[in-house]
Amino acid sequence: MPGRDQELGSYYVGVDVGTGSVRAALVDQRGILLAFADQPINQWEPQFNHHEQSSEDIWVACCIVTKKVVQGIDLNQIRGLGFDATCSLVVLDKQFHPLPVNHEGDSHRNIIMWLDHRAVNQVHRINETKHSVLQYVGGVMSVEMQAPKLLWLKENLRETCWDKAGHFFDLPDFLSWKATGVTARSLCSLVCKWTYSAEKGWDDSFWKMVGLEDLVADNYSKIGNQVLPPGTSLGNGLTPEAAKDLGLPAGIAVAASLIDAHAGGLGVIGADVRGHGLACEGQPVTSRLAIICGTSSCHMGISKNPIFVPGVWGPYFSAMVPGFWLNEGGQSVTGKLIDHMVQGHAAFPELQAKATARCQSIYAYLNSHLDLIKKTQPVGFLTVDLHVWPDFHGNRSPLADLTLKGMVTGLKLSQDLDDLAILYLATVQAIAFGTRLIIEAMESAGHSISTLFLCGGLGKNPLFVQMHADITDLFPAFQKSSRDVPQKDFYFHKSKNVASHASYCAHQENIVNDHWRRHSWWYSFVCLLACLF
Repeated sequence: MPGRDQELGSYYVGVDVGTGSVRAALVDQRGILLAFADQPINQWEPQFNHHEQSSEDIWVACCIVTKKVVQGIDLNQIRGLGFDATCSLVVLDKQFHPLPVNHEGDSHRNIIMWLDHRAVNQVHRINETKHSVLQYVGGVMSVEMQAPKLLWLKENLRETCWDKAGHFFDLPDFLSWKATGVTARSLCSLVCKWTYSAEKGWDDSFWKMVGLEDLVADNYSKIGNQVLPPGTSLGNGLTPEAAKDLGLPAGIAVAASLIDAHAGGLGVIGADVRGHGLACEGQPVTSRLAIICGTSSCHMGISKNPIFVPGVWGPYFSAMVPGFWLNEGGQSVTGKLIDHMVQGHAAFPELQAKATARCQSIYAYLNSHLDLIKKTQPVGFLTVDLHVWPDFHGNRSPLADLTLKGMVTGLKLSQDLDDLAILYLATVQAIAFGTRLIIEAMESAGHSISTLFLCGGLGKNPLFVQMHADITDLFPAFQKSSRDVPQKDFYFHKSKNVASHASYCAHQENIVNDHWRRHSWWYSFVCLLACLF
């Protein structure tokens, strides 16, 4: 329990907003995880490719989980608070009230989610401009970025949303504003999703060329004209109103935010690997690829100099690790695709019943079932006649083609549990092959990658990790997380056989080497997602 560590004198709260839930963690100054809580959040899909959420609903969930993790401790010992979240678009009016992002006029649904693909027409027109900013997003802007979504709102909801809008936030920046009243934006969000340059700022010509010149006219006040590095202490800290909502003391430090994947990437990419005999030991952090794998997957690699990779986002300067350039590959649906394939199969009810009877998750049951049916052959060979093309929601990287669709080949008439297990395996393999394509594109452009560092929900799945090891031919490392030990321990694969591993909690990976420890302000944010003393 947290009480036994109170003599250390300092606690920190990190809040992670994912696609389907909000998680909070309480850690002490040594990085020991003391408490964890999660809370589901609502999603709406009023029509195909339209995905929406509510900023009010998300804030309520943040308050619920935060109150849970600080129960039983001296609140005066809490030193800092930090947020990370998905790169979804939050729309508020000039008085900071929610505005509808839908034709129904429901202002409660004021967030266009990151995976929303409504702005297909808009992103095609943006890409046709061939503007120079596009070279920093792999040459082709994704429909999941904010510029096409803003243009869609202007062209489709002019009266009910666009003309009334006073503030367009990335969700991480909305949360830091909600906590502090400070409208400054994080460099991470603006560089990665809004075309902002860490070196040059906004490019007026881009916004004018794509038809969003009104954002330039008011000096970018609606999308951010004060930009701060992640981890910077915001304003006067937590406001009295937000403190009451969250159950925390007013005035504690609140850090400028990070996108959720970038918080995970920053947490794991500096792992201390000494003593494990890995290829990356003694090698620079630029030889590592962080894979943050949940609903979608993000592939984060850093470099000292800019590397332009066709179809891979970036290079982004100081967007994740200060002083380094970031390239970000990705797969739009991974965990969501696995759920889609498994839950849509005729044998899914049988799977649910058998997994429940064993008190297992459906995926733990499927993994054990695959072990039963593989007999003496390696499990990967079960899919010799069944193959999946995984781009059910388009291809983010490296093909950068949102029009691509998914495919399954090798189907037969049987629909029993064996067939479901093999389809599940083929889907996991397809995702791993997608990762291999991203790595090949990055290495062709100049990256040199020797080790994978996995975190996120899928990183808890031994089959997922094993298939990535087999198919990429790279060593994967993943975090050991416990409430009793500092969060700096990793399990490493030295063969193609997967050992058991413990769970990953939120994005609070406190695994940094001595280099990051010397940057105390940054280390604090990385380890504790807000730990400004």
